Amino acid sequence: MARARAVILLAAGHGTRMKSALPKPLHGVGGRSMLDWGLALADSCGASVKVVVWGAHGPQVRERAEEAGALTALQDPPMGTGHAVLCAKEALTGFDGDVAVLFADTPLIRPETLEAVFSALEGPVKLAVLGFEPARPTGYGRLVEGPDGALEAIVEEKEAGADQKAIRLCNSGVLAAPASLMFELLSQVTNDNAKGEYYLTDIVALARKAGHSARAVRADASEVLGVNSRIDLAAAEAAFQTRARRAAMEAGVTLIAPETVFFSHDTCIANDVVIEPHVVFGPGVRIETGAVIHAFSHLEGAAVGESVSVGPYARLRPGAQLSKGSRVGNFVEVKNAVLGEGAKANHLSYIGDADIGPKANIGAGTITCNYDGFFKHRTVVGEGAFIGSNSALVAPVTIGKGAFTGSGSVVTSDVPDDALALSRGCQENKEGWAARFRKAMQARKDKSTKS
Repeated sequence: MARARAVILLAAGHGTRMKSALPKPLHGVGGRSMLDWGLALADSCGASVKVVVWGAHGPQVRERAEEAGALTALQDPPMGTGHAVLCAKEALTGFDGDVAVLFADTPLIRPETLEAVFSALEGPVKLAVLGFEPARPTGYGRLVEGPDGALEAIVEEKEAGADQKAIRLCNSGVLAAPASLMFELLSQVTNDNAKGEYYLTDIVALARKAGHSARAVRADASEVLGVNSRIDLAAAEAAFQTRARRAAMEAGVTLIAPETVFFSHDTCIANDVVIEPHVVFGPGVRIETGAVIHAFSHLEGAAVGESVSVGPYARLRPGAQLSKGSRVGNFVEVKNAVLGEGAKANHLSYIGDADIGPKANIGAGTITCNYDGFFKHRTVVGEGAFIGSNSALVAPVTIGKGAFTGSGSVVTSDVPDDALALSRGCQENKEGWAARFRKAMQARKDKSTKS
């Protein structure tokens, strides 16, 4: 029978180098906070208990963790990573299983990597540590392995000798052990070191001394990028985008200029979708096969159906649903609206809080006037309706099936099926007016120049 799993997520650091009023764990990568990345990682590996350790300077971290269903533990004052994990002990009272320690500023660890860390505990190994080999190991703690491959110790660089500094396998900070053993070992950790802190890493040497086996699990360096500054945050974002672009192309998505396309953590794109340059996906986008997303478009919270065309220069906001074969063209914005199969809005329009029927045509410059200053109202356009250019549809209003609105109309009342709605002033032509106007203005200009 599989052992229960828990995750302790350390999120109590001050993050002073971020120079932000927002606590560091709440800064985003790929449209998701780093804290939420850690919580999602814990869920992906079947953790039945999640404990977020937060600091007194960041109550928003506690609030977000509890919203996400995690337990919380306060570390105040902070006295190192070992002390932070001990702060979670009470929250894990009665838990009998394996516990992994993650860091809220290391957002890109893959689920399969954490699974490998937990899986390492299924045999005789009692302590598993996640390691990596960076291009430049300077600044990282080193994982010291014995001739048999067992992990013997983690040595912080400030404490390392010349031979230990030559080791390329570095400590990511992530480790796992049976909960009872982890807290037993932590009770023996002291702060007799250069920084006067209680190092979580000291439990490796203590475990070995007690006769327990320890092993290092390896991860790619891109997974364990730690974020301590805005520069680090940008590097983590770049690493995420590189991963997301590659995954999309491997799944059959065409990215014409991959380096210019930006994904969110939950972007879902089917095969045979074409994405042109300079497209940005916010959270909550799903695109079905055969769609084309043209250049310089921005999508967020939108569902794009099969063989739909979007853009260029289109904006899909949350609640936009584009059915099969529909078209949204240049400088069109869609929000909380459904476009039926084959419907078209090709130019310069705003469609908000609306239901656009199949094969309806929305003319250039059309606006759904959905907000009265207090409430939002809905516009319904029937199947096959034709909305003339520069129409203003003042919601709540329904345009019937097959109906027309004349160009430039302001439609404030429902339009029956197959009717034509006209709402504009009558045209009046004043013969000779333009010539007289120009003559008068030129005379005025000449007089001004002479004076």
